[in-house]
Formats: sequence, structure tokens, C-alpha cells
Amino acid sequence: MNEVMAVWAAWLRPSAGLPTLQWSVLLAVAAAAGHLLQRHTGLPKVVGYSFAGTFAGLAGFSGGAWPLQGIALFLLELGVSVVLFEAGGRLALRWFRHNPMVLLQSLLGSLLTGLCVFYALRYLGVRATVAESLAVISMAASPAVLSRVVVDTRASGPVTERAMTLSTLSALYALTLVNARTGVLTRQGGDVGDKLFPVLVVLGVSFVVGAVLALLLRMALRVMSPTSENTSMLLVALIAAGTAVASHFGGSAPLAALIGGLLLKQMNPRPWAWPRQLGTVSSLLTMLMFVLVAVVAATAPWNPAVAGLVAALVLARGAGTIVGVWLANWRSGTSWRQAIWTGCAMSPMSSVALLMVSQFATASAGLGAEVAGIALPAILLMGVLGAIAATFALHRARETSRSDEAEGADLAGEPLRGKGS
Repeated sequence: MNEVMAVWAAWLRPSAGLPTLQWSVLLAVAAAAGHLLQRHTGLPKVVGYSFAGTFAGLAGFSGGAWPLQGIALFLLELGVSVVLFEAGGRLALRWFRHNPMVLLQSLLGSLLTGLCVFYALRYLGVRATVAESLAVISMAASPAVLSRVVVDTRASGPVTERAMTLSTLSALYALTLVNARTGVLTRQGGDVGDKLFPVLVVLGVSFVVGAVLALLLRMALRVMSPTSENTSMLLVALIAAGTAVASHFGGSAPLAALIGGLLLKQMNPRPWAWPRQLGTVSSLLTMLMFVLVAVVAATAPWNPAVAGLVAALVLARGAGTIVGVWLANWRSGTSWRQAIWTGCAMSPMSSVALLMVSQFATASAGLGAEVAGIALPAILLMGVLGAIAATFALHRARETSRSDEAEGADLAGEPLRGKGS
């Protein structure tokens, strides 16, 4: 691809630069691929986005150099922040007082996922620090992929809502632990206080930025209509500003956005829908995010020898998530069968995991390279297979628009128990 573009670059001189032209064409191809794939196969558009990015990366596309930095890193952080802010804005903490088993499901599912991945990799000879890092990264499901699957399949129901809730909470746990872990890596040596200081800085800055973001948006919603186009633009602009500020002062932009969404939901508990204008902007950022993740994962150095480790990570992660969600399902408001499909719907790994791998690469070049060697192929694999697995799980749970009437009638035999979803 670089050789082809070098020939064109001799006479083609776009005002914004050749990389802008490359990305524009790639995003156009990805949009068409996502649409055609959904239209002819019924798979979610995100699979087409990932395929387009993967083919571009394997063809030598130079727009996703690893490790991420500069504008590429900012755009990825912004896309993740928008998705996590929206996901956090759907979580009402008061709900957990009425249905605490959902919180236990998220904790046990994340814990078992991390433990299964850690011991599976240790059994295969991966050194402890690398296995520990990969275990923490594997805890995070992908609210971004799952939300796009839900939109594309028009899914709704207890499994859909539960999977989104647990995915958001797993991302919260993983982001907190990874920021703490990478903060310790930057302070090798010294006493306990020296090692804890960067951890406190990351968590403190993220919380402050998230709180300020929530407060500003709450003030805006007092004088502006939630469905106004100007409110949409203000919301995106404030999330972008929060992303830049959090990263500049040593915080975590995605964690700040997630905290901001959570706090805003508590300050403004009434249900609020995202306007159509914001949906378009969010969709564009999400498509860019998926394409960038696939390009980066495909262009990173690949080692065929780690194929077995990647397979072990994927299998251990899936087993840990499903078993953890299933074991804590008692009196949580869903049936045991629904708990299994909820765990399957949490299969995707994508942008949040890639950001955490990038954090390890920045904190420690040696550890980051080892982690990326296993994590990037797994992210690329589960960005595609995870979306397909989530689609299948929601379909088998009879919550998608493609469920037939016979399957819908069977759902009457498995009603949702209680208020939790």
C-alpha cells in the first residue's frame, strides 16, 4: 500500500495531507463494507468495520503505528470516552440497592475472568508479570462493540440490558486496575508512598475531571433542551475537552468519561435519550475507533508462536465470564439460561482493551512489548468473533428483531423475575 500511495503522491497533493486522504478513503470503504455485510448476512456493521481495518493493516496501511501516540491516540480516547460516557449515563446506582446480585455478578464475573486467564497463561509458561497484565486487560468487555450490536440488531430485553450493565462495570474495574498497575510501573524502587502517589494522581484527576464534566452538563441541562442540536454539540465538545485535560494532567480520559456519565445519571436521574445529532457523531467516532483498532492490531508485529497463547486467553476469558455471571445469577432477576447468554454477549474485546495495552507499552517498553504480542492478536480476533458471538447470544435469547414468532412465543415460558435487568 505504501508503494502504491508513493506513486500517487507524486502528483496528488491534498490540502490536508496524504494521510487525511488515506483515512477518508478507508472510512468510506469501511462504511460501505459494514452496510453491505449487515444487509446480506445480518451481521452487525462493526464486523464490516473491523474487516476493512484488518485488510488495510495487513496491506501495509501506515496510519496506525504502534505504540499509539498523537492524534491517533486522542481520537481513540475520544471515541472510547463518548461510548463510556453514554454507558455510564445509563447506570443508576440506586438500582444496585434493590438488586445487589447484579453487582455481585459483575464482580465475580470479572474476578473469575482474570483468574482463569492468569492461570491458563501461567500454565503455558508465560511469566507472572505478563500474565497478570493480560488477566487485568481481559477483565474488560467492550461496551462499544456491544452497543453497536444492540443498535444494529435492534435488540432489547433483560439479557441486552444486563450485558450492557456488566460490560460497563467490567470496563470500570479494568481501567482502574490498569491505571493503578501502570502507575506503579513508572515508580520502580522507593517506598510505598512513592509508588502509590502516581496511582492516586491518576484516580484523583480522573474523578475530578469526570465530576466537573457531569456538573457542567447538569448545569447545561437546566437551561437547554436535552433534544436540542446545540446541547448535542456542547456535550461532544465537553467530552473532547475532558479527554484532552485528563490525559494532559496524568489522568485516564476513558475513566473520567465513565465517571462523568455515572455522576450525571445520579444528579439527573430522569431517563434522557441521546439526540439524533449526537447519535450521528457518535456513530462516526465509533466507526473510526473500530477501524483504527483493527488497523493497529493488524499492523503490529505478529509472532506465529503465540497462537496457542492467544487461543488459551480467548477460551479462558470466555469460560471465566460465563461461569462468573452464571454462578452469581441467583435472585438477580434473570433465569439461568439468560445468565449464560448474558455471559456470551460479553465476549467482545476492542478499543478499551487496546487503550490499556497502549498504557502498558508507554509505562514499560519491555513489558508492553510482551503484553502487546499476545493482546493485539486477541483483540483483533475478538473484535470480530466477539461481535458475532454477541449477536448469536442476543438472537438465542430471543431479543433481536430477527427472532421469529415461534421463538418469541417461547419467551413467555421464561419471564423476567423481579425488577433487575
